[in-house]
Amino acid sequence: MGERFLRQVWRFLAMACLSPSVLALEAHVDGLDHEPAKGNVITYLEAIEGERYSRNRLAAVVRRRSAEALRVYGYYEPQFAVELEGDPVDRVNVTIDPGPRVTVTELDIGVSGDAENDDTFQEALAGFPLQEGDPLEHAPYDRLRNRLSALALERGYFDSQYRQRRMEIRPWEASARLYLLLDSGPRYRFGEVNYQGSHIDEDRLRRMQPFDTETPYLAGDLATFNQRLGQSEWFSSISVRPRIRQGEQLAIEEPSSRWWEEAVLDDDPAAAQPRRHRLSAQALISANDISPRQSHDVPIDVRLAPADRHQFETAIGYATDVGPRVRFSWDQPWINSDGDSLDHDLFLSAPEQRLTGEYVMPLEDPLRDSYRLQYGFRQRDSEDTNSLEAAVELARRWEFDNGWTQSLYFRTLYEDFTQADQEDQVLLYYPGISWSRTRTRNPTFPSWGDRQRLAIEYSDSTWGSDATFLRATLDSQWIRMVGDDLRLVGRTGVGAIDTDDFDKIPPSLRFFTGGDRSIRGYSYESLAPRNDEGELRGGQHMFTASAEVQRRITGDWWGAAFTDTGNAFDSWWPDTLNTGAGLGVRWISPVGPIRLDIAHPFDDEDDSWRIHFAIGPEF
Repeated sequence: MGERFLRQVWRFLAMACLSPSVLALEAHVDGLDHEPAKGNVITYLEAIEGERYSRNRLAAVVRRRSAEALRVYGYYEPQFAVELEGDPVDRVNVTIDPGPRVTVTELDIGVSGDAENDDTFQEALAGFPLQEGDPLEHAPYDRLRNRLSALALERGYFDSQYRQRRMEIRPWEASARLYLLLDSGPRYRFGEVNYQGSHIDEDRLRRMQPFDTETPYLAGDLATFNQRLGQSEWFSSISVRPRIRQGEQLAIEEPSSRWWEEAVLDDDPAAAQPRRHRLSAQALISANDISPRQSHDVPIDVRLAPADRHQFETAIGYATDVGPRVRFSWDQPWINSDGDSLDHDLFLSAPEQRLTGEYVMPLEDPLRDSYRLQYGFRQRDSEDTNSLEAAVELARRWEFDNGWTQSLYFRTLYEDFTQADQEDQVLLYYPGISWSRTRTRNPTFPSWGDRQRLAIEYSDSTWGSDATFLRATLDSQWIRMVGDDLRLVGRTGVGAIDTDDFDKIPPSLRFFTGGDRSIRGYSYESLAPRNDEGELRGGQHMFTASAEVQRRITGDWWGAAFTDTGNAFDSWWPDTLNTGAGLGVRWISPVGPIRLDIAHPFDDEDDSWRIHFAIGPEF
């Protein structure tokens, strides 16, 4: 008895340790030419665990599963010959005579109610692939049924119900009758929006709503509203929910009486009356919901919690252009009920230190329209440039439906600089306008994306500026994937200054090229016109271009091959362009992409190779 028990335990443990692939059957099917049905039979059979059944029982299970797999393709009277191999069984051979295939002889699908005039429902019906006379398949019918149900919820047909929803299969006639009739009822509309917990003025929040009261309900509009509230960065938690009331308790019992009220006087006429239940206020509301609604409005409840008023962030990085770098930020996503925000940013590296801030005042469309007041201080000491600058800028910003952002601004710039053998202090006042757009999929390491920016600025001594100039810059970058393992990156930049006062143009507005994000193989901002002593002066014009091919090596590791070209110069077009090319490695690390490049400059005899290293996203 003990040995038998131990054998049973051992067998149980052995089976428990076997992998599913060992227990699953290997299935082979003959006699069936319809490939989707054949594949479905194999899928059904390979899910069977042969060890669970005796041979006779297993053969019956194989027949039943095969019949289920064939039925969804319209084969309702198949015949099977089953052969089992192995002991225990590990392979099953099934020869199938599928018999006649059921065809659709009657098709009655449609919608009634308000959805009858809804184009989305009509498109779903028009996309139904089966017609009378076609072989029956269950999947299209099931998909349409689920699609209509989903549309009813998404588009506010909350009283919808199927008047008919059935498939009549007559295997002896090889015929099928399909019925799917949805009565949508009325379409509900957006009702009053109720805000709770908001510290921002409700009028400003209502301007962010993508819907108006009494417009047809659409679940997608609620998702858009939720997204917009999140993009504002005013809130730490957001809940946007429709309120569809349901019938609850209709009546409540009389409260239990006190003992002295239990006495019934014989001459009290009320005592002889039957005891009645009272209706609560909630019961009256619920009872009204059970009867047909007079109004088909859906109130929206928005529950919000304020974001932290002060948010701090620290970042540490490294790039060969600037060496180690540290960034501190102090953000105030809201400072009053209008949703105004204030951000401060401190950047520190060996060649450059800067402190910047931005005050944002949202306007009629808080996410797209705003006034922005920016300030900044910057100290630079790099190559032949030493400058201290202070700037203030007032901008009006618009974001359009196509993703482009337009900014109209007026900037005041004071700069005390030494550039090569030139020293000066300038005060400039100049307006400008810019257009920009950034699109990405997976911003950390984009599989697709592009970034464009065009800016035009003008200064004139007529209004007290120390220099007259017209300055324009264009930057463009693209990323595209070819398949899953090949990535293409392209970049170009163009700049020009038209002026007769170039000596009054500060280094921050002149053009320099070279470095990690410009022309690899050359040191940071080392390419520009030079004076007679060989010191950098900066250029009036600039052109750069780059092409890079990246190939996945394994997992998050990519190899890269690239070539960069360009220069900064005094007159358009340059006599020569400086070109560099090389190889690199990309690793998508948990802290962001890490790039390591080795580049060779073809136009610099003193610097044969240069290593470029950077951490951070490409856009």
